[in-house]
Amino acid sequence: MKFNFKILILISLIFLGCKPEVDLIVYNGNIYTVNEEFKVSNALAIKDGLFYEIGTNDIINKYNSKELIDLNGSTVLPGLIDAHCHFYGLGLNQQVIDLVGTQSFKEVLSRLESNSNINNSVIKGRGWDQNDWKVKKFPEKSELDKLYPDIPVVLERIDGHAYLVNQKALDLAKITNDTKSSNGTIIKKNGKITGVLIDGPMSLIDNILPELSIYEKEQALLNAQKICFKNGLTTVDDAGLSKEIILLVDSLHKKKELKIRIYAMISNSKDNLDYFLKKGAIKTPQLNVSSVKVYGDGALGSRGATLKEPYHDDPNNYGKLITNPDDLKKLATRIAKANFQMNTHAIGDSTVKLLIDTYSKVLENKEDPRWRIEHSQIIDLEDMEGFNNKILPSVQPTHATSDMYWAEDRVGSNRINGAYAYKALLNKSKVIGLGTDFPVEKVNPFHTFYAAISRKDMNGYPENGFESNNALSREETLKGMTIWAAYLNFEENEKGSIEKGKLADFIVIDRDIMRVKIDETHKTKVLKTFVSGDLVYSIQEP
Repeated sequence: MKFNFKILILISLIFLGCKPEVDLIVYNGNIYTVNEEFKVSNALAIKDGLFYEIGTNDIINKYNSKELIDLNGSTVLPGLIDAHCHFYGLGLNQQVIDLVGTQSFKEVLSRLESNSNINNSVIKGRGWDQNDWKVKKFPEKSELDKLYPDIPVVLERIDGHAYLVNQKALDLAKITNDTKSSNGTIIKKNGKITGVLIDGPMSLIDNILPELSIYEKEQALLNAQKICFKNGLTTVDDAGLSKEIILLVDSLHKKKELKIRIYAMISNSKDNLDYFLKKGAIKTPQLNVSSVKVYGDGALGSRGATLKEPYHDDPNNYGKLITNPDDLKKLATRIAKANFQMNTHAIGDSTVKLLIDTYSKVLENKEDPRWRIEHSQIIDLEDMEGFNNKILPSVQPTHATSDMYWAEDRVGSNRINGAYAYKALLNKSKVIGLGTDFPVEKVNPFHTFYAAISRKDMNGYPENGFESNNALSREETLKGMTIWAAYLNFEENEKGSIEKGKLADFIVIDRDIMRVKIDETHKTKVLKTFVSGDLVYSIQEP
């Protein structure tokens, strides 16, 4: 049998001309991979929802692709991760009266009157902060009682650690002068309740609020997703969710209505713990349920954070623990036994010290627990040594630039040296997770980027930065919003950088944040957001 060499050559050329198929090629870009070498590339290919190859523009010639995107020099980052936020809370906030940015209690009342519907069974608002007002004192309920004698009014402080309520709400919750609270404060003036409830007693009000419908809960999650995608977030660490909402998130993921990835910390309640610690962790590409959110203390702004020494501006007040030391130890032991992660809210130096001691004891025989201290806000410099590869900080840089106007009033000139000490914490733990705590702060992660590096507010104040010795570098900050945040979640092998085999989550932005003037970075706009290689947001959309 004779070979037809012409046919053989033709077949060979056909086979040589066949290029592998991919789903998407993005090229002609400035791509920060945030890999170990912090390499910058020009192009990437995606297949089956994963990064397939990252390199030069020659990728175009190596593959056939269903879709090509010319970036025209635009900057690409890995999908951003908010290491501590309240995703579901953000969605719920879209359903209540917005009180953020009010400059007086009079303005709060004005917003209520222009937005509230007297037919509502309850009037809810969120976002007031007395530290922004000329008279920096907690408000009182007297005006609310006059305006709304028959409708309960519940106004949540911006940090989520205080309510202002009217008498109708107090009556429904059966809160009187005789009501006791060991894990919070019912503020009184001249022996009478003012309407301000801090931490623990807030749950008494929660118990009388009407239950939201499933539709309202789903809409809250979907609305929050829209906001996050617009801001370039592809993974969010929600710091405290109930069993019901976690299972709702899972169902919306399965229906592909919810595409954002969620690291869900279980709220510390008996029902939640009994269910999840017995069931074990839930881990899918979209959902990670393997941690418990615990409250150690309250917030600095409402003087609920627990300090070693009294508040500088309130000498009889040390703050109050929300979870007492014995309960904290028992809880930590139970969580460790279940091989879950413990993530505890700690603002005051006393609480941070308590956590370091508790964690250290419980984790003695744990090799890689990555337990987190959320906020790690005020730290006695002597206790800084307690942070290490087992005890990791999760912080919010915009808290520093929001709180700097009054933080020293709370803690005094000595303790401020251990406040918002991000560089010192990084030096101890070698990684640091960065988030916003939204909706306490704005969702925008580029505000995080700017604040961590400049230590200034959006107006450039103060000129030399607040406690600037604790500023992070640009590379450290971007890592804290990507690969280090993923590490805190035990997800560094699947996300947080643009590398072959990882989930194809990335964003396109309108400027090179690693090179433009730092004062320009907070103005950054997200042009496109991709999850698993699928476009989920474009600025060109109406």
